Amino acid sequence: MSRIRRPLAVSVSTLALAAAGLTAGTGTAHAATCSQAYLPLPDPSCQPGAFNSDVTQSTIDTTICVSGWTATVRPSSSYTTALKKVQIVEYGYTDTSTSDYEEDHFVPLELGGSPKSALNLWPEPQYGSVTASNKDTVENKLKKAVCAGTITLAQARTHIVDDWTTALSDLGLS
Repeated sequence: MSRIRRPLAVSVSTLALAAAGLTAGTGTAHAATCSQAYLPLPDPSCQPGAFNSDVTQSTIDTTICVSGWTATVRPSSSYTTALKKVQIVEYGYTDTSTSDYEEDHFVPLELGGSPKSALNLWPEPQYGSVTASNKDTVENKLKKAVCAGTITLAQARTHIVDDWTTALSDLGLS
């Protein structure tokens, strides 16, 4: 990119992020570089997970256990797409096609994850042997177990953050 076009591209990107309510530069929630070494989990220094303070064990019957509740807190695609573009770069993915990633809630909305926190959203690859769709299955089973009273919300959250790929077997739910 020419010397003239690069500042323009940076300015346009910064404006797009600002319009989506995001910031770039020093002091952001992300490290300068996020590691792919943790895949299929996010880099914990970039996305350790974050919770929605409205969702507690005592509120699950009026929040996550209500059919359609997650739609009431899900952020707009313009917000998540802008964040995904920034995070794809932060993770150093060579494939920069946004359609190859799901901007995923590390702690899912189904378990009371924070809807808009950059500490809880990350560009999860939709390719490879363990993908976003595999995680969706785990999330749904954990939510059903929480709502049935089989496990607590805290147990589900702990196991999804520790390693969602083993959460079901670790909790005896597989």
